[in-house]
Amino acid sequence: MGWLPIAKANYEQALLLCASAIVTASLASFVLALIMVIVIVIARKCNCNPDNIATPIAASLGDITTLGLLAWISDILYTDYNTGGYKAQIIIGGYFLVLPLFLALAYNNEHVSEVLRVGWTPVLMAMLIASGGGFVLEMAVEHFKGVTLFAPVMNGSGGDLVGIQASRMTTYLNKATNSLLGTLPEDDNNICPTPCSSFFGDLPLCNKCGGGGGKQPHGMPARVLLMLLFPGHILFVFIIFFVKIGYSPSFLFMFFYLIAAFLQVAVLLYLAQFLVYWMWKRGTDPDNAAIPYLTAIGDLVGTSLLALAFILLEVMGDQSLVDLPAHGHPAVGHNVTEALNATISHLTELH
Repeated sequence: MGWLPIAKANYEQALLLCASAIVTASLASFVLALIMVIVIVIARKCNCNPDNIATPIAASLGDITTLGLLAWISDILYTDYNTGGYKAQIIIGGYFLVLPLFLALAYNNEHVSEVLRVGWTPVLMAMLIASGGGFVLEMAVEHFKGVTLFAPVMNGSGGDLVGIQASRMTTYLNKATNSLLGTLPEDDNNICPTPCSSFFGDLPLCNKCGGGGGKQPHGMPARVLLMLLFPGHILFVFIIFFVKIGYSPSFLFMFFYLIAAFLQVAVLLYLAQFLVYWMWKRGTDPDNAAIPYLTAIGDLVGTSLLALAFILLEVMGDQSLVDLPAHGHPAVGHNVTEALNATISHLTELH
């Protein structure tokens, strides 16, 4: 996509990029899966709920692990490309040769066969949705200094919190229905509750929003996760300001930034309630499909709300925006989408 508008693509560069991406995806998946297994085993031995630990660790380590591996593998293949080697072609050909074998192994494994059948749509759709967030970030970077300092914090924390909630909901449905996909608990079968019911349906004062007397087991965790975002965001915003500028952010900046963060997480938690129950009702395991959608929507919503907050601060003349440093080239940000765009730009300059 980065090459098409400038008509600079060529066969060797495309193979180099594809080979780097394929090897990176394979190794990153293996490393993260291994870490998840270790974390879950340790959490169970320590009598901790893995839903509260494994998902944030996976989300936090995913970007840095992928980028590190991509940089390392790209460097190796780029060096080979300059010396006239054929490692990229060999890697792609080798993957195509072993692909039928691994497809057969996965299809015949009862534990992962469902992922093979239904796991493609969520990942591809999530990539498409997240690309929208990348375009919004690119436009924001062109107009505001320092926006890329806060986008990873905003989107990362939102993805972590909604991942915890989605995992908890899926675990609850597994226990309440004995893992019978397509069947919802009798006293908790409302797929699309009101926002009031989602967050406060378990409180006595809000029984009118509880969906006709049904219980709401996810209200308290949702409120706790909403409150958790405040100390984390305040801490990181102060760290960013003191490191980059040397003084604390203004009240207006903190106010609008926290409102944007709060709205992002509130929207994601409500969508999680709908998406997890809807997927379970139609026979799809939310563990395999819900989190990619939620994290991608979180990137899009978080980036859009952050850009809106910066627009409002600019209209009000907040001094914090003026003093923020220009963080890198306007086309390069510190997230996965921008880093990959930078890699594409570098490869197009090989000749």
